[in-house]
Amino acid sequence: MELRCKTIFAAVCMSAMFWAGAARAQDAVANPGRDVVMSKCFQCHTDSIFRDQRQERRGWEAAIYRMIGRGGLYTPEEIKLMADYLGTAFGPDANPAAGAK
Repeated sequence: MELRCKTIFAAVCMSAMFWAGAARAQDAVANPGRDVVMSKCFQCHTDSIFRDQRQERRGWEAAIYRMIGRGGLYTPEEIKLMADYLGTAFGPDANPAAGAK
């Protein structure tokens, strides 16, 4: 009986790990701007700058254009993706825990 309980528990744990991995993969697909932010912004900034600012999309877009003025090289598509992502994940109404992903 004890072996059966351990087997069931192990199966439940493995299932939970599978679903957690699938959820993380879905988050990356759902936020294509996240990859751009990670590759472009994290060259100079840490994640605290995003968590502390909490701006709307237009505010993030303005910040991106300020970075262009300081030498940042972004395509119009990257600017849109980054501003959309940051406005959603790190906007004033965003759940603080959601932005930490």
